[in-house]
Amino acid sequence: MLIRPLHPDTDRATVTAFFDSIADYIRMERDAPPDATVIEEFFTDTPPGCDPTHSLRLGLFEHSTLIALAEMGFGYPESDNAYLGFLAVSEMARGKGAGEILFAHLETEARARGCSAIYLAVLDANPRGRAFWERQGFTLAIANREVTLGQKTQIAHRLRKPL
Repeated sequence: MLIRPLHPDTDRATVTAFFDSIADYIRMERDAPPDATVIEEFFTDTPPGCDPTHSLRLGLFEHSTLIALAEMGFGYPESDNAYLGFLAVSEMARGKGAGEILFAHLETEARARGCSAIYLAVLDANPRGRAFWERQGFTLAIANREVTLGQKTQIAHRLRKPL
């Protein structure tokens, strides 16, 4: 397997196809299928106050197929923290270790940058996701935060993993 950066100019079609493969998650998150806005947000969004040029947008490839991707920014919520804004695994690769492989790489990157913790938000509607993150060593930092993604407002929980 190969982990490499994803670039909007060269990887947009690949990322678009990937988001189509996780349409079930995007519908749960936003009550709508993936669209151009979702793709653009993957390539441009960062946590508040973070420099997008320092963010990681990575893909995990099996042969030439993108099976997982992630976005992680640095400097939020504190200057020595990393914030994992998104990590998803294609439906065909779920349950086969792809999420663990990509997260281990992200954790190594955060440690190399001197981060003391990684934060993320998990939707209340995604208990499988929360269980995954808890297996990776995350614990609850802030419960029951209201978030709006697309046109859908729902409850999310902020999780933290000390490094």
